[in-house]
Amino acid sequence: MPVNDFKAIAMFAKAVELGSIRQAALAQGVTPQAASQTIAQLELHLGVRLLHRTTRSLALTEEGQRFLENTQPALAALDRAVALARESKDEIAGPLRIVGPKSSFAALLMPLLDEFCREHPGIQPDVQLDDGIGNWVLDRVDVGFRIGASAGEGVIGRQLFPIQMIVCAAPDYLKAHGTPSTVDDLAAHRCSVFRHPDTGKVAPWYLTVDGKLEHRQVSPAFATDDSELEVQAVLAGQVMGQLSSLSAACHIRAGRLVPVLLPHMSAYFSLHVYYGSRTAQPKRVRAFLDLAIARLHDCGDYVLADKELAQFNSRLRRAIRAR
Repeated sequence: MPVNDFKAIAMFAKAVELGSIRQAALAQGVTPQAASQTIAQLELHLGVRLLHRTTRSLALTEEGQRFLENTQPALAALDRAVALARESKDEIAGPLRIVGPKSSFAALLMPLLDEFCREHPGIQPDVQLDDGIGNWVLDRVDVGFRIGASAGEGVIGRQLFPIQMIVCAAPDYLKAHGTPSTVDDLAAHRCSVFRHPDTGKVAPWYLTVDGKLEHRQVSPAFATDDSELEVQAVLAGQVMGQLSSLSAACHIRAGRLVPVLLPHMSAYFSLHVYYGSRTAQPKRVRAFLDLAIARLHDCGDYVLADKELAQFNSRLRRAIRAR
């Protein structure tokens, strides 16, 4: 049934309830003339007279009485549905659909979800980690995270922090194979590469050379389509890899990995959070967005600061000179 028919039936029922078309008009926020015209159009549409009208009162016709009795359950159900929808908008509970990159993101997202769900036990996360970008509007995504590329039309994006691409190796690997001092030295090293699971294409290493981003293809001694497996291979000392700061920063700070070729590190990508218009969002979505931005905007946990980079670079130069 068209929305206008529902409005007309609701106006008719309100007029009967209040005993006055004028009072029904005030309750519904329209003029008495508009209310009277709405009821008249409903009668015309149905082909029956619903109300006997006088200047001071109104009364139901027999057809009007039957019509009111038959429509009241549907109107009551509609009122309940509207009330529940409004309540759910302000409730921090229910499903929360999140998408994000598969590569190196789970370890960042889980602490965020854990904190949010502990504070709001009624939340039901529905998480899809996928390096591809689907249609977030059609897929009814509440909050999305992406590295680099935009999520497309119909969403708002906010940058959270830069992603550094860092060439690094385990201390045991450097003892066994030496430390590269130039980009050209990589040809003599065992290098890992990441193969995109969707396309099968091997991702190049992203290096800064003479102030410009260079895509360098390396000869792989180890290839995988799983970023966590690549991290484990580098930690094991099997290969040297270019890892994102998302997964490498904690290992570098703990001494499990050593960053090399730091002058050639790149930071041309960033982690973004994407969402729809905040004015129409349920409260649970707004609350999660607020927490995500508070915890991740300019977050230093996943980015090596300039001071740290300078210290690592200084140690690296001393180690190379000591060889």
